[in-house]
Amino acid sequence: MDPAILADPTDKKRMRGRQVSETHTTTPVFPPGRYGRRRDGRRKLAGPIIALTLVVAFSVLISIKLYQRYGETDYQPQIVGWQVPSDAAMTIKFKVRVPAGGAAECALRARDYQGNEVGRRTVVVRAGTGETAIEAEETVTTTARGSVGDVPGCQSAP
Repeated sequence: MDPAILADPTDKKRMRGRQVSETHTTTPVFPPGRYGRRRDGRRKLAGPIIALTLVVAFSVLISIKLYQRYGETDYQPQIVGWQVPSDAAMTIKFKVRVPAGGAAECALRARDYQGNEVGRRTVVVRAGTGETAIEAEETVTTTARGSVGDVPGCQSAP
């Protein structure tokens, strides 16, 4: 090989194949009345943004409403004890913290040795004026001999 041919500076400027000039494309022209209305290419985002805003606002309102109803509660029950006077009844003693002068609706439950529920009762207890704690003793009728009494929960009374 001849090194002079490889070092020729004009060789680097040559292009192989056919030379193509740059062409600018134009948008196609369609006959009027055919193919429907042409879009301008820009997306309209107002509809989805409004829908998303409404969904978020509705979700926030529902969340606030559910939290007010089922969220943290001032009604905190505490079991004090229970007695089993017979095979058909259980007496449950409990305390409930309530807002001053409020009332609480509490579910009482009696269970047997295996943990099966044998009796349930819902009671409403009311606090005196200015009191924030209620101590109550209620009897729950049972279908079998109970061994454990408890208070699963309390809520505001109507």
